[in-house]
Amino acid sequence: MAARENPSRQQVYTLVVEIGRKLGDGLPDGATGAALMVFASGVDEAEAVRETVAILKQADTAPLDVTGYGTLDERRAEGHEISKEEHALMQRALDENAVIVAQVTPFFEDEGGVA
Repeated sequence: MAARENPSRQQVYTLVVEIGRKLGDGLPDGATGAALMVFASGVDEAEAVRETVAILKQADTAPLDVTGYGTLDERRAEGHEISKEEHALMQRALDENAVIVAQVTPFFEDEGGVA
Protein backbone atom coordinates (compact mmCIF):
# COMPACT_ATOMS: atom_id res chain seq x y z
CA MET A 1 0.00 0.00 0.00
CA ALA A 2 1.40 3.37 -0.99
CA ALA A 3 1.69 5.97 1.73
CA ARG A 4 -0.65 8.91 1.22
CA GLU A 5 1.07 12.23 0.94
CA ASN A 6 -0.07 14.93 3.29
CA PRO A 7 -1.17 17.89 1.20
CA SER A 8 0.89 20.94 1.99
CA ARG A 9 -0.84 23.76 3.80
CA GLN A 10 1.66 26.15 2.24
CA GLN A 11 0.37 28.73 -0.18
CA VAL A 12 2.16 31.43 -2.13
CA TYR A 13 1.39 35.06 -1.42
CA THR A 14 2.18 38.04 -3.60
CA LEU A 15 3.74 40.83 -1.56
CA VAL A 16 5.11 44.26 -2.41
CA VAL A 17 7.85 45.30 0.00
CA GLU A 18 9.09 48.87 0.18
CA ILE A 19 12.71 49.09 1.24
CA GLY A 20 14.86 52.04 2.26
CA ARG A 21 18.57 52.49 1.69
CA LYS A 22 21.18 50.55 3.61
CA LEU A 23 24.90 50.16 2.98
CA GLY A 24 25.43 47.12 0.74
CA ASP A 25 21.81 46.90 -0.40
CA GLY A 26 22.72 46.63 -4.09
CA LEU A 27 20.42 49.41 -5.24
CA PRO A 28 21.64 51.79 -7.96
CA ASP A 29 23.47 55.00 -7.05
CA GLY A 30 21.02 57.80 -6.45
CA ALA A 31 18.12 55.51 -5.54
CA THR A 32 16.25 56.45 -2.38
CA GLY A 33 14.79 52.97 -1.94
CA ALA A 34 12.83 50.43 -3.96
CA ALA A 35 9.69 48.39 -4.26
CA LEU A 36 10.16 44.64 -4.48
CA MET A 37 7.48 42.33 -5.86
CA VAL A 38 7.90 39.10 -3.95
CA PHE A 39 6.33 35.65 -4.06
CA ALA A 40 6.57 34.04 -0.63
CA SER A 41 5.28 30.74 0.67
CA GLY A 42 3.61 30.38 4.03
CA VAL A 43 0.74 28.69 5.83
CA ASP A 44 -0.84 32.15 5.99
CA GLU A 45 -0.01 35.65 4.82
CA ALA A 46 1.41 36.66 8.20
CA GLU A 47 3.99 33.87 8.03
CA ALA A 48 4.87 34.80 4.43
CA VAL A 49 5.41 38.42 5.53
CA ARG A 50 7.57 37.42 8.54
CA GLU A 51 9.74 35.12 6.42
CA THR A 52 10.11 37.75 3.69
CA VAL A 53 11.14 40.50 6.11
CA ALA A 54 13.63 38.19 7.85
CA ILE A 55 15.25 37.15 4.56
CA LEU A 56 15.40 40.72 3.25
CA LYS A 57 17.10 41.85 6.46
CA GLN A 58 19.65 39.02 6.08
CA ALA A 59 20.25 40.29 2.52
CA ASP A 60 21.29 43.72 3.86
CA THR A 61 18.13 45.55 2.87
CA ALA A 62 15.95 47.77 5.06
CA PRO A 63 12.28 46.66 4.74
CA LEU A 64 9.93 49.53 5.61
CA ASP A 65 6.45 48.40 4.58
CA VAL A 66 4.76 45.27 3.22
CA THR A 67 1.51 45.17 1.26
CA GLY A 68 -0.14 41.80 0.64
CA TYR A 69 -2.05 41.02 -2.55
CA GLY A 70 -3.16 37.51 -1.62
CA THR A 71 -2.76 34.05 -3.09
CA LEU A 72 -2.92 33.09 -6.75
CA ASP A 73 -6.61 32.16 -6.40
CA GLU A 74 -7.41 35.40 -4.56
CA ARG A 75 -5.65 37.47 -7.20
CA ARG A 76 -7.45 35.67 -10.03
CA ALA A 77 -10.79 36.22 -8.25
CA GLU A 78 -10.01 39.95 -8.24
CA GLY A 79 -9.36 39.89 -11.97
CA HIS A 80 -5.55 40.08 -11.90
CA GLU A 81 -3.88 38.71 -15.00
CA ILE A 82 -1.07 36.33 -14.10
CA SER A 83 1.62 35.82 -16.76
CA LYS A 84 3.18 32.40 -17.39
CA GLU A 85 6.46 33.70 -15.98
CA GLU A 86 4.78 35.00 -12.83
CA HIS A 87 2.89 31.71 -12.38
CA ALA A 88 6.16 29.76 -12.81
CA LEU A 89 7.86 31.88 -10.12
CA MET A 90 4.91 31.36 -7.78
CA GLN A 91 5.10 27.61 -8.35
CA ARG A 92 8.84 27.68 -7.66
CA ALA A 93 8.24 29.55 -4.39
CA LEU A 94 5.75 26.85 -3.39
CA ASP A 95 7.94 23.92 -4.50
CA GLU A 96 11.01 25.29 -2.73
CA ASN A 97 9.19 26.81 0.27
CA ALA A 98 11.00 30.00 -0.68
CA VAL A 99 10.84 33.76 -0.93
CA ILE A 100 11.44 34.89 -4.51
CA VAL A 101 12.01 38.50 -5.50
CA ALA A 102 10.36 38.73 -8.92
CA GLN A 103 10.87 42.43 -9.62
CA VAL A 104 12.84 45.37 -8.20
CA THR A 105 11.72 48.94 -8.95
CA PRO A 106 14.18 51.53 -7.58
CA PHE A 107 12.85 54.89 -6.38
CA PHE A 108 14.64 58.13 -7.27
CA GLU A 109 14.08 61.67 -6.00
CA ASP A 110 12.26 63.88 -8.48
CA GLU A 111 15.14 66.00 -9.73
CA GLY A 112 12.95 68.57 -11.46
CA GLY A 113 10.98 69.55 -8.38
CA VAL A 114 7.28 70.30 -8.27
CA ALA A 115 6.13 73.68 -9.55
